[in-house]
Order: sequence, then structure tokens, then C-alpha cells
Amino acid sequence: MIEQRLAEQRGVGDHGWLNSHHTFSFANYWDPKQTGFSDLLVINDDRVAAGRGFGAHPHNNMEIISYVLEGALEHKDSMGTGSVIVPGDVQLMSAGSGVTHSEFNHSKSDNVHFLQIWIVPGERNTQPGYQQISVAESEKRGQLRLIISPEGENGSLSVRQDIRIYAGFFDGAEQQTFELGADRYAYIHVARGSIEVNGVKFKEGDGARVRNETALQFTNGDNAEVLLFDLRPLEVNHPQR
Repeated sequence: MIEQRLAEQRGVGDHGWLNSHHTFSFANYWDPKQTGFSDLLVINDDRVAAGRGFGAHPHNNMEIISYVLEGALEHKDSMGTGSVIVPGDVQLMSAGSGVTHSEFNHSKSDNVHFLQIWIVPGERNTQPGYQQISVAESEKRGQLRLIISPEGENGSLSVRQDIRIYAGFFDGAEQQTFELGADRYAYIHVARGSIEVNGVKFKEGDGARVRNETALQFTNGDNAEVLLFDLRPLEVNHPQR
């Protein structure tokens, strides 16, 4: 079963310098039917104005992923990490027992467009940590490339949960069939462009909960950039955070 959630059904936070679309309940957007899916708690589609950003603020017991689509995102944290990530980079901050960080648009002239993703960790109050990789477009072209996994498999980042995240680019005849375990859920998020999954059409910002499917066929992409989350079969009503 593929249960779509269309882009226009998401929550919206428009703060002038920040325009954010919330796939799941977040901040002032609350929908008791949209409180995450399995261990996936947040997908925020954020556009931040030039020179603006999120000042230093705390997190704990959360795996926080930043995935840049356009522009450059500057990160600083209380662990002493400082970096600027651009398209192709994937950043994972494990907040663990507690960390403070800030995120700003690195550019003084152009917007930055990125996804911020929160995963509920399998263990609480662990040592905070930071990881980052860069994945060339060629590694994602016409296929789903593993970017995050529990054991850091195949050069992916290591997350503290039973979840695997893949990213791929699909255009024209490019296609892939992804085999999903019979005991697994999945979540699809289309970051850009459009694509069909098992014949269901998706456009930018659309997503879907997937249950009771053993294979997902990605076809008919039109400049599509897709994230796929392979998840535990867990029905959870996460509290608002």
C-alpha cells in the first residue's frame, strides 16, 4: 500500500527569512494524524534567505540530518565542529545527551534550500557526534545510493537506529526496482522534479508511507531527486517535540 501525502497537504511556516514545509507535525504545525512514521519524525523542506539562519539552540536524543538541494549551509556546534555543506553533501549530527548548534545560509546573496530530517534514536543519552560525507551525482544517477545506515555500510553515515536512507536521481529512461523486505516499511520523499513509483505519480514535495509492498519501481523521472527511507514496521504516535 502506498499512502500518498501531497506537497500541498504539508504544514507551512512562513517567517519571511524562512519558508518551511513540514511533512510531519513540527513547531506550530500540529496534526495528530501526521506525527512521524516509524522512527522518522521530521522532514522539513526549508528555504532560508541570504545571510539568515537558525541561531544556537539545543537538541538531545535525536539523529539530525541535513541534505542540501541548492546553495550552501553553514553549521557550527558545541562539539567544536564547523562546516559548510553544499549539494551532494550529507550531514548527520547525533545529539545524544545534548548538543547546541546553529545553521546559517553561508551566502550573502543567494537562498539555501535544504531538507532537515529527524530520526528517533535507538539509544538515549549517548555521546554526541558529527559525521559528513560528499556523494557525487554520478553515484546517485539512475539508482538509489545508500547514504545512511546503522553500521555505516558502503561509505554511508552511521545512524543510531534501524533505518537506511537512500538518495537517487532519475530522468527519462533511468529506473530502478528497490526490493523491500516483507517485514519493512518505507517512506518516499520527492525533493525535486517528478517520478512514478509503482505507477503512482509524484511531484516535488510529495511523499508517501509504504506498507505491505515487497518492491518499489522508480520510473518516468523528470529531473527527479528522491529520498527513500527503509524503516522498521513500527506504528508510533510520536509526541510533538
